Amino acid sequence: MKFMKSLFLGSAAGLVIIGGTQAADLPLKAKAVEYVKICSLYGAGFYYIPGTDTCIKLGGYVRADMGINTNLMFAGNTLGAPGARNRFGNAFTWRSRADLNIDTRTATEYGVVRTYMDTVFTWTSGGYAGDGTGATVYNSAPPGASGNGAVSGGQLGVYYAFIQFAGFTVGRAASQFSTPWGNYLGNNIFDGLVGGGGGIIGVNQFTYTAEFGNGVSGSIGVQDPVQYYQAGILNLGVAPNAVFGTANLGYGANDYGGTTVPDVVGQLRVDQAWGSFQASVAAHNNNPAYYTDQASGGPRDKWGWAGQLALSIKNLPTGPGDTVDFQGVYTNGATRYNIQDLAAAAGVNTIYTGITGIGYGFAPDAVFGPGGQLELVSTWGMRGAFNHNWNPYWATSVFGAYASVSYTGAAKNIMCNVTIPVALGAGVTTCNPDYNIGQIGANLRWTPVKNLTFTTEGVYTMLDQKYAGTAILPSNPAVGKPGGVYALKDQDTWTVMFRAQRTW
Repeated sequence: MKFMKSLFLGSAAGLVIIGGTQAADLPLKAKAVEYVKICSLYGAGFYYIPGTDTCIKLGGYVRADMGINTNLMFAGNTLGAPGARNRFGNAFTWRSRADLNIDTRTATEYGVVRTYMDTVFTWTSGGYAGDGTGATVYNSAPPGASGNGAVSGGQLGVYYAFIQFAGFTVGRAASQFSTPWGNYLGNNIFDGLVGGGGGIIGVNQFTYTAEFGNGVSGSIGVQDPVQYYQAGILNLGVAPNAVFGTANLGYGANDYGGTTVPDVVGQLRVDQAWGSFQASVAAHNNNPAYYTDQASGGPRDKWGWAGQLALSIKNLPTGPGDTVDFQGVYTNGATRYNIQDLAAAAGVNTIYTGITGIGYGFAPDAVFGPGGQLELVSTWGMRGAFNHNWNPYWATSVFGAYASVSYTGAAKNIMCNVTIPVALGAGVTTCNPDYNIGQIGANLRWTPVKNLTFTTEGVYTMLDQKYAGTAILPSNPAVGKPGGVYALKDQDTWTVMFRAQRTW
């Protein structure tokens, strides 16, 4: 035992000596491990980027959608092959989407510097169109697939990418004209509501926002009109083309000049415990090209404008979290501030009923005839929704929208005495390009666990067009429509949508 005890003590002493010798070769103090720290300055979910004073938050969602009786995800079968309502239209359309957003903020002596980006990766199923020989061709990017920044086939879309500093917003952000709910005031899936500006897709802008205190703020800025705020300048001097699915059935053809002036947008907003109120205005320059070519000249540019009022009421007696949202808008030569970009099908309708009926509804910013000046198109619209929470797991919304489109007397004189009779034939007994469009829908949402929601929704759309009589039209193999006589009459369509979404 004495021998073993001596052996253990000797071994221990040797290890201490060896360890001390090796320790002399190592740094006196190891560098501390830098763990990610919570940043509480800007709310939940922010963390400091290691080694910096910048806070970052990651978010996003994964979504799966299916729409019944829609090819436009989700705006209804109103034009092209699906609008023909025959075998070329899909009975249903699928879409899968992944969204990633990154929010960074840094406190400086001039205030917070913020950058924000939101990108989406989308796959949308396509459809088929005829080639005139009895065969069909697959279209991997159906109408409307690219309307919200993402194209079918798994391509990348960019919703937002902006910098905010000292009250300025620079980059791609939501238009200051739009309300906070955009065109989703009913937590709706349906993209195509008329009656106000959009919101889910950002627009390039340079904006200054002033905070006046007590929830009152004001914004003024300029934004790029090219992609989302140009509804069309139609040259009525272009020879009418009566082919189905084209945009100049007596309405001429788009004749834009270059964009010379950005849209000027202003907003005044009040946010209180009871809800919010917003007033928005926009000025939009319409710059046409030529009557025929540079030698012929063309009409002068003309400014249009839009105004919008919006109200959201919270703390309703119907239950916690319930809201009523409403907005109304008027435009003159600035149509896209009413019939917003995702409602493209509502702005350029050619809706068929079986073999015998068709209805038209076009909503450009302006039209002009040979040698004439711009005639601005006027519109007004509204949309509203009631959102109710039954309990923490179930919620529902009822929503609707309406828009009215009116042409000037001078524009109607050219269209109804020259271009439309030539395009549609002598059977038009009442010629009036004005129209109205109404939409109503409801949805039911189930959230079994936090941030996982299943939604089912139905929407009905009605086109109230003002023509009467018949149109004599040639065949169009691309949409399977034979030539013949078609009754001019009101149209309607419906869609049913299903969605599963996990937000993180």
